[in-house]
Amino acid sequence: MKLTRTLMGATAALAISASAVMAQDATVKIGDLTWTGARAIAYVVKAVIDGPLDSEAVIVSGLSDGNVIAAGMDKGDGSVDVYSDLWMPNRQAVWDEYIDGAKTVGHNVPYEGTQRMYVPSYMADRVKSIEDLRDPEIAAMFDKDGNGLGEYWAGDAGWASTKTWQVKFKSYGLSELWEPEILPDATFKALLESSVQREKPVLFYYWTPEWVHAAYDITPIEEPARTEGCEDVNLDAEDWLEVSSFSCMARNAKIYVAYSLSLEERNPAAAKFLSQMALDPATVNQWVLEIGRDGLDPQDVAEDWVAANMDIVNSWIN
Repeated sequence: MKLTRTLMGATAALAISASAVMAQDATVKIGDLTWTGARAIAYVVKAVIDGPLDSEAVIVSGLSDGNVIAAGMDKGDGSVDVYSDLWMPNRQAVWDEYIDGAKTVGHNVPYEGTQRMYVPSYMADRVKSIEDLRDPEIAAMFDKDGNGLGEYWAGDAGWASTKTWQVKFKSYGLSELWEPEILPDATFKALLESSVQREKPVLFYYWTPEWVHAAYDITPIEEPARTEGCEDVNLDAEDWLEVSSFSCMARNAKIYVAYSLSLEERNPAAAKFLSQMALDPATVNQWVLEIGRDGLDPQDVAEDWVAANMDIVNSWIN
């Protein structure tokens, strides 16, 4: 009996040890968000997990819908574990449901970003503020299809900010003169390059960090200062455009790396790293420049940066 108990104890110990190893080695799956900053961060997360953590991470190709990524993190089944660039307050519904509500999703310390409407600087003498957009002659300058409405790029179809800008143009009383262009980021970047080369009018949403600020001379247009009640937005309502209002400048965004708290059991070292990852906006902008403007492979950029900055990486993982 003593031998049997000893063998059973040894077997249990081996099972516990094996479970710990399996947990540590659980593959971390990262969402495939489309904008360059999100891709850069995703590849850095992958490079740290694959390298210094000696585990494994994959970017799930095509998994670019933020709502689907958030719901997958909530499930905790390993289908997706990381939302690499969670913009707040743009994704308030995700925060409310999974971070504050279900408490199934964790996050790191955020970095800061800005969100504005821009024109190329060769247009800045004509278009300085939201007030200028009320001028029918100015709106006509941006009418590309001849339907009597000026176009502005509001963003990609899957972005909360795309809805936000439609709410803002409605709230500013501009709907009679302007209409949104809703195009993928890569498509708009090609359009912007062509417009700048020919010095054509183009009005567009952008954010920082992003490489367009280094590639082109662009100027944000002025918006009214924030006042109490100037932002009342419910983008998840069925009639979101009708029930929302937003008639002032947006606050600077807080941008997080979010992750499934199930990783605390499935891959504790990865969970600890993701909770401690502290990004510097200037560093993110450098990654964005190299990947977006210079066309370098994001995995090469990430791996080279990790190798050259192990002091920073060690502060994230230790």
